[in-house]
Amino acid sequence: MAAQQREISVSEFFTKNRHLLGFDSPTKALLTTIKEGVDNSLDACEEAGILPDLEVSVEPTGNNRFRVAVTDNGPGILKNQIPRIFGKLLYGSKFHRLRQSRGQQGIGISAAGMYGQLTTGKPIVIESRTSKRRPAHRYALVIDTRRNEPVVKKDTEIPWDRARGTRVEIELEGVHKRGRHSVEAYLRQTALANPHAEIHYMGPGEDEPLVFRRASKKLPEEALEIKPHPYGVEVGLLLRMLKESKARKLKSFLQTEFSRVGATLATRIVEGAELKTTTSPRRVSPEAAERLICSIRQTRIAAPPTDCLSPIGEERLLASLREQIKADFYGAVTRSPSVYRGNPFQIEVGVAFGGDLPTDELVGLYRYANRVPLLYQQGGCALHKGLLATNWKSYGLQQGRGALPSGPMIVMVHIASVWVPFTSESKEAVAGYDEIIKELKLALQQVGRQLSTHIRRARKARDAARKQAYIEQYIPHVGIALQDILGLSERQEKKVVTTLTGTLERSRKV
Repeated sequence: MAAQQREISVSEFFTKNRHLLGFDSPTKALLTTIKEGVDNSLDACEEAGILPDLEVSVEPTGNNRFRVAVTDNGPGILKNQIPRIFGKLLYGSKFHRLRQSRGQQGIGISAAGMYGQLTTGKPIVIESRTSKRRPAHRYALVIDTRRNEPVVKKDTEIPWDRARGTRVEIELEGVHKRGRHSVEAYLRQTALANPHAEIHYMGPGEDEPLVFRRASKKLPEEALEIKPHPYGVEVGLLLRMLKESKARKLKSFLQTEFSRVGATLATRIVEGAELKTTTSPRRVSPEAAERLICSIRQTRIAAPPTDCLSPIGEERLLASLREQIKADFYGAVTRSPSVYRGNPFQIEVGVAFGGDLPTDELVGLYRYANRVPLLYQQGGCALHKGLLATNWKSYGLQQGRGALPSGPMIVMVHIASVWVPFTSESKEAVAGYDEIIKELKLALQQVGRQLSTHIRRARKARDAARKQAYIEQYIPHVGIALQDILGLSERQEKKVVTTLTGTLERSRKV
């Protein structure tokens, strides 16, 4: 038995457990692949300060086989970084940074390439260029799943008509469908949450691309990196930080490694743990680390800074809704930042009501985490549960017990955070922390009040119009009655009818 023991690489693990990453069905695999490519492109463009122009194509290559390509106008990728970014799982620049970003784990795009490799045997193809003064490179590579290392099959310089950008091409086994979980639906929702991006989509069998126009030329505010907050640290992580720190004293360790900890607060935490401020961090024992954690939790520490977040914003939410959805009313709310387990987060809600939206169906819910649509596991998501828990009857909508409200409405719910608490590696649902549920309910109630005001005004206007229509219908009869009662001539009767009609028109304009 001992001779059979060997190390399991992360690539090998996810090869056998690809359902954990969102590749558990051909339909979902196609959508997940596009999602990972689009996320990477949007992140790259935003970090470089470039308004994103994306091209997405899905081309059939056989029975339930497709070639997916995502092209962007971003900064490109350095030649020596391409193999590891696309051919090694758990490799990236975002996992150790506390700032809002779409990707976090360094798994997504390389896992998509691995799925394509498993189902078709074809390598992932990457073309990239960093400057018009430098040549474009094309890589074809596969993943050695036993070692979690890239194997380059082809590396060539190619002519490219783009000054900079990246194109990723993956051939895979999948199923292309229409409807709620289609590529088109995903890209439409992506455009709603990213009004600064323009997306061109060429689907299977289409002659012309579907274009999602840019609704705003303003890039999102840059999210800045922050240090961990003491409330979000546990004993094991604290011990590792103590061993790796370059600080010589425990007091300076707390000041330099954490946000919102000054000299006075650091002294109070150390003394609360019955330690000395001059103690070397490397000499802190596990028992002393536990006392430090207890002292931190008993000390009042200000919430972490929130410049690490980059919400969509009410103005851009409204612009995006108006660009993508024809409705009579638009509302948006961006809540002030809050904190769960030391991690800052913000909740945003946007609503479109009336217009061309269907009146006899349940309200459409669009869920987002760091601007990325969440299309699956809706029932297990906190964003869905928050909408269910809101009493929409009080805002003028019909709602059955334990169900979504019904009516001509789309609701966008967005959580922005430095670390979104997903329920699984596939990042399809948000965990229901009490702090998140509370902020979500407050945001929904706030936008619900805006909606209620609109519905009351619209109902009042309809009632007034109906009454005026009744009056207008009976004005000629009033004129005839007055003619009989007062003995008016036909000319006088017509003058009375004209006067009453004019008065009605003036009141309607008012």
